[in-house]
Amino acid sequence: MQYKTELHAHTCEVSPCADFTAPEVAERYIAAGYTTLVITNHFTSPILAPAGTTWEQQINFFVAPYHHMKEYAEGRLHVLLGCELRFDGHDNDYLLIGLTEEFLRAHPDMQKMRLKEFTPIARENGILVIQAHPFRNGMRVINPSDIDGYEVFNAHPKQDSRNQFADEWAKMQGLLRTSGSDFHHPYSVEAGGILTDVPVTDVKQLAEIIRTGECTLICGGPAAERDGMSDMPAKY
Repeated sequence: MQYKTELHAHTCEVSPCADFTAPEVAERYIAAGYTTLVITNHFTSPILAPAGTTWEQQINFFVAPYHHMKEYAEGRLHVLLGCELRFDGHDNDYLLIGLTEEFLRAHPDMQKMRLKEFTPIARENGILVIQAHPFRNGMRVINPSDIDGYEVFNAHPKQDSRNQFADEWAKMQGLLRTSGSDFHHPYSVEAGGILTDVPVTDVKQLAEIIRTGECTLICGGPAAERDGMSDMPAKY
């Protein structure tokens, strides 16, 4: 048996671009046969600032749907914390794999840092920095030494993330590869993530699986058909 883990999904309580609540997202993924889901809501100053004037208030707001989904889906779905981080003044997005609530609370205003400053801190804490949909319109190429990998398959059905190019670029740079559904909308498809031989139950385990490439990248849905891609080993 193999186990399905989603690495890129949003809920409307935090991400204003999403349409589903945390329980609704959980039900979608349980029905689709996933055993683990990483909530990767957008982590930006414009989203956090209205939640309060203190970092504690902002983080409480950000982690609320994670705790809600974890309680709601207990025994049916492993729910892990993640985020899609965007630094102030830039349009690139970065998925943080291995993220903990303790790390968020201990690093106030981390979205105001520069990527070059942030990545060493993340690595010291066992967190992988993965550039999301790196070749979608509006994204820019960065120094590969400042990240750990790329999301080489993004299953969003209405965004051209140029997945094949991202995959070839990751191979060229020798960096890690991930896949995600980028779940937001009623037309979103549960068609990304990873397959593993063991269930994924905590963020450190997940980071190690991605780091070692001991998984299969799920590549499905309309984006896979468009790009001529299918499930593939994370190692290359």
